[in-house]
Amino acid sequence: MRVFILTLLAMIAFAGNSLLCRLALKRTTIDAASFTFIRILSGAVALWIIVIISKGTWRKAGSWASALALFAYAAAFSFAYISLSAGTGALLLFGAVQATMILWGLRTGERMRTRQWLGLALAVGGLVALLFPGLSAPPINGALLMICAGIAWGIYSLRGKGAGDPATATAGNFLRAVVLATGLSMALLPWLKLDRGGIGYAIFSGAIASGVGYVIWYSALPELKAASAATVQLSVPVLAATGGILFLGEPITLRFLLASLALLGGIALVVAKNTQVVPPD
Repeated sequence: MRVFILTLLAMIAFAGNSLLCRLALKRTTIDAASFTFIRILSGAVALWIIVIISKGTWRKAGSWASALALFAYAAAFSFAYISLSAGTGALLLFGAVQATMILWGLRTGERMRTRQWLGLALAVGGLVALLFPGLSAPPINGALLMICAGIAWGIYSLRGKGAGDPATATAGNFLRAVVLATGLSMALLPWLKLDRGGIGYAIFSGAIASGVGYVIWYSALPELKAASAATVQLSVPVLAATGGILFLGEPITLRFLLASLALLGGIALVVAKNTQVVPPD
């Protein structure tokens, strides 16, 4: 029951990032660069406090390369949600993360069974169907940005596999990413827009949904089988889409439902063996 509750809370936190970002950019006047900066800063502070409390000390961890991947994910994620719905964004993000890590596994010598190849083809087909031009297709610029965000997070996750203690390493990466996010905000200073509600959403996204959500996930991860750890993440786009309907009044199209079934079902066939993937923070 403990593992179930921790896992459920982690998945809600990750889906919550999509909802909070979409809420901020749709319902408030905050700009995407400021949202990114506040989210990363809040996550860095929350993780620093968690590390100090749990470890009793602070030591240097993380790397600039990983921080760059983390920043690229967070920035592309924010700008993509200017035009994407919560469910579509989460689906594209999740698909890109999984595809990046699966393809890297193939490049490093991992082998897939026939069932897994069929699953990969089904997932790619679902993604193509979702993005194919038409009245219900998501905006292409937002979709491409979210795919880039997923690739960046996939790279960050792959780099983090051998980074040691995950909470300490991520805290270090978040602190470095604050510098990069500051540069982005300065570059886009003429378009700066701050809103009390938007700032609140960004703080909650960074400190709770990202920082605390990350710690909760890694508390549950050691007690989950690898296949379970990967497969349970299929719930994130569903949770995000549900939240988008309930809290944002976003419609769900038939195209989205069919593409979701194809993409998530295909990925499930691929990861059902023993692939472990770390979800977006």
